This record gives sequence, C-alpha cells and structure tokens, in this order.
Amino acid sequence: MHWQVQEAKQRFSEVLRAAESGEPQIVTKHGEEVAVVIDIAEYRRLRGESMTFMEFLREEPVDDADIDAAMERASDSPRQVDLAG
Repeated sequence: MHWQVQEAKQRFSEVLRAAESGEPQIVTKHGEEVAVVIDIAEYRRLRGESMTFMEFLREEPVDDADIDAAMERASDSPRQVDLAG
C-alpha cells in the first residue's frame, strides 16, 4: 500500500499493523516513493542478521510431519569405509 507522508503520520498505527502482517508499506513524498515500512523480521532477513533460537522458533511454524521426517533414520545399512587408503 502507498501512503503520503502526512497520511502515514496520522495513521501510523495502521501503517505498522499492515507492515507487521507482512505487507510492505510504501511512503511517498510529492508523489515519489521515499521510504518503505516493513516487519522487523523481514528487515533482519534482508540484512542477513542471525536470530536467536527462540526468535527462530517464533518465526517459523513447525508441524508434526516436519518433526517426524527429521527424526526418522535411514533404513539402509551403513556404507563400508576404507581407512587404509
């Protein structure tokens, strides 16, 4: 969504709510795009910043199927390794 600076000031809480829900909010001044308001998690992702384990857990929902798949072990036997060579 595009907001003129004056309108963005007046309705800043609404701008923030929309940004938090994953919709970047573009701010214009005299018809030109001058800024964008985005969710802090998206900002950190774009900057390549690492997150804490707790932030990771809050960020990505995990379902039981993902956990079950990660916990399964391969059913084939281990491969032979030549340590002499």
